[in-house]
Amino acid sequence: MPRTADLPDAPAPARTPASEGDRGGARPLLRVHGLSKSFAGTKALDGVGFQVNAGEVVSVVGQNGSGKSTLVKILAGIHVPDPGAEIEHRDIRFIHQDLGLVPGLSTIENLDIARPLGRRGLRPVKAREERRAAERMIRRFGGDFDVTEPITRITAAERTIVAIARAMSDWSPTGNVLVLDEPTAALGAAEADLLFDAVRRVAAEGAGVVFISHRLDEVLGLSDRVVALRDGRLVADVPADEVDHDRLVALIAGSELAEFRREHAARRGPGTLRARGLVTDVLQGVDLDVHEGEIVGVCGLLGSGREHLAAALFGAIDRHAGSVTVAGRPLKAADPAGGIRQGLAYVPADRLRHGAVMTMTARENLTLPWLRPLRGVFGHLDRAAEREETRVWTDRVALRPPQPDRPLRLFSGGNQQKIVMARWLRMAPAVLLLDEPTQGVDIAAKAAIHELIAEARAAGTGVLVSSTDTGEILDLCDRVLIFRDGRVSAELGRHELSEARLISECLGLSMTSASSDPLD
Repeated sequence: MPRTADLPDAPAPARTPASEGDRGGARPLLRVHGLSKSFAGTKALDGVGFQVNAGEVVSVVGQNGSGKSTLVKILAGIHVPDPGAEIEHRDIRFIHQDLGLVPGLSTIENLDIARPLGRRGLRPVKAREERRAAERMIRRFGGDFDVTEPITRITAAERTIVAIARAMSDWSPTGNVLVLDEPTAALGAAEADLLFDAVRRVAAEGAGVVFISHRLDEVLGLSDRVVALRDGRLVADVPADEVDHDRLVALIAGSELAEFRREHAARRGPGTLRARGLVTDVLQGVDLDVHEGEIVGVCGLLGSGREHLAAALFGAIDRHAGSVTVAGRPLKAADPAGGIRQGLAYVPADRLRHGAVMTMTARENLTLPWLRPLRGVFGHLDRAAEREETRVWTDRVALRPPQPDRPLRLFSGGNQQKIVMARWLRMAPAVLLLDEPTQGVDIAAKAAIHELIAEARAAGTGVLVSSTDTGEILDLCDRVLIFRDGRVSAELGRHELSEARLISECLGLSMTSASSDPLD
């Protein structure tokens, strides 16, 4: 049987912040040795071992399928490791990628779930006090939204903030371990910086932190050490200051990945999507155009309206005023089916809840939105035609493993997203609306999805990409719309784009052209 044990209590050592020096003398809070896990004869983890010390941030990196998720589930007690493993740890708190929030409850109620009754016992709590306490917890991580709204009515980024606040409430970090599994997947740069400040404070108080992210710049900026997994094996355990971005890519992929390159639009094609005076609960009179064969980026901080735009254009949320046209034809408000008929396609940020049906197979998800060309003379579904269509598209997106009759929930996040992209691309849409298209996917899947987006643009599709990943915006987009306070506050052409310029515009700061270092 695997051996698990609690490490003995000891006073938390004095320590310096991550940037100030060596933590070699810090005591271990988590030890993993010889950790293996098999599923139906396939090893998800094979002899993995590492250690997390007090006051240390250790990042675990790897492609989807490398074993990261299995590792987290074993630490959380969801999976039992194979015999022979040794795991010693103190109290561990988790922020999982799926967040674990209760959809029908409000932010206040989700936060209360994690709080013990304490001295209050069964006495009622004043609603005003509860609300103020919840608002304080949310503001600590940069949130500013209605804590009485059900979780289903706030954005993916806001839900992430609720999960972070819940995990860190009523918890003493000293001598314990915090595990964060893709916590910034739905956060922009400014919101992620707030989280990183909180993580550094937790480590400074004597906690050990395990940080899992596909965003390599975050890994390099936050970590003291980096643990790399590939095919279930440990391939590196190195100080973060001894690796750079390219070295991390090579460790994760096993080879150098070809760098994504493409030509940007030299001139605009005809207008495809037009919105005028678009008003929703969040958007306040938005005007925009997306032209044939161009990629338009959308950036903005949490609450800017960026995260609502694609859904509003598609009709997934109601609009109170304004018009949307596709190729000159008006689109009714709150009518996604009408939008699809007119050539709109929409990939939402929350893949698990809105992007696909996880209990259905990859094949069923792929063909579901457009069954008409797969029906026979009498209207029945032609299974042979469906299998051939599935084969073509799973080959095109390089689905791994190539098992289209497998339930979608059993694929990695990157392969799930490939299917979500393929289900719309097979319809050859006039306009492709993408909200966080590479959120929570590994670097290889991200490169593959970027290629799919570039191919759609080359075929004449107008593409709108709403993303908190500034690198993605810089790689893909011909021009970028900046959102603040529900409105388009700036529009940047390709030759005006730089990471510094994007961040400053999102924050409402002015920059001199000399400091913006625009792209060539």
